[in-house]
Amino acid sequence: MARWNPFGSSDQKKNENTESPPPENQDANDSNDASSPPPTEKKKGLFGGIKRAMSKTMEVLNTDIRDLVKEDGRLVDDQFLDELFAHLVKTDMGNGPAAKIRDDIKSKYRARKMTLTQLIDSAKETISAIMQQENADINLASSGTTVIMVVGVNGAGKTTSIAKLVNLFKQQGKTVVLGAGDTFRAAAVEQLTIWADRMDAEIVTGRQGSDPASVAYKAVDAAIKAEADICIVDTAGRLQTQNNLMDELGRIRRVMQKVSPDAPHEVLLVLDATAGQNAISQAKGFGEAAGCTGIVLAKLDGSAKGGVAIPIRQEFGLPVKFVGLGETPDDFAPFDVGTYVDALFDAP
Repeated sequence: MARWNPFGSSDQKKNENTESPPPENQDANDSNDASSPPPTEKKKGLFGGIKRAMSKTMEVLNTDIRDLVKEDGRLVDDQFLDELFAHLVKTDMGNGPAAKIRDDIKSKYRARKMTLTQLIDSAKETISAIMQQENADINLASSGTTVIMVVGVNGAGKTTSIAKLVNLFKQQGKTVVLGAGDTFRAAAVEQLTIWADRMDAEIVTGRQGSDPASVAYKAVDAAIKAEADICIVDTAGRLQTQNNLMDELGRIRRVMQKVSPDAPHEVLLVLDATAGQNAISQAKGFGEAAGCTGIVLAKLDGSAKGGVAIPIRQEFGLPVKFVGLGETPDDFAPFDVGTYVDALFDAP
């Protein structure tokens, strides 16, 4: 199966009639400026955005650690290790990763004085090992239309994340068809339709309260007939504890496979970074019901709990593919382990 890199080479096909929507509060003419930065510069800028988005988590963690380890260092004893563990857990990285960082430091520095630099380097090494993943690329169909199903609870940032995905695909000149499968909420369909209009993407909708699987079927069918590159199917926001609704996700998958046997090629779970440990419960519930293949960590800019990606990766092995850095379509970046780990400890 092919993979899509949002910062792909310049020889990928272009769609000259497609314009990316301007970020909010920016003049539309500015978005089409011929002096736009090349992909490599944009990539660096987005990764810098991850550090800015993680600034609240970094501030909490660094303040606590600097208070814990004075300028001349501190003896690594039981009291120090207990305090370090408590500070790490505050970032919502969970007991498991925090204990792993603590235990690694204990094995290296027990009964020795540790400096702040040594503590940070050791913590980075441990987190990097936990978070290691091949890449954040989207799995593409070997031929024809790639189908992406997006799941998550209401309020997690699902619709906005879909808009950001569309923006990235459109910047690569790809054609996109949306399926508004959240038929239980009129506002969800309306919001997605507005985004589709802004980005010149076709959208398939259904009556309020109609069968979501039917909408998914029609969307995939329409995308294939139109020879679209991408079909993104939204699903009804639901709690991971609602078994009947979670079972419906499996049915949506099966119905889409009647049109495209390999669909969906990606199942992206949108998690709200501010949800903290509840996001882990969501990952467990959705991962089992929907067969999730990756995570979009939304609202990273509004939380001091950015460490939640660590236990999700450790416990479920799901790769974090994208992070949401703000409200506009361009506030979105592929996840990079090294940048993320640096952002936990380094000033933006």
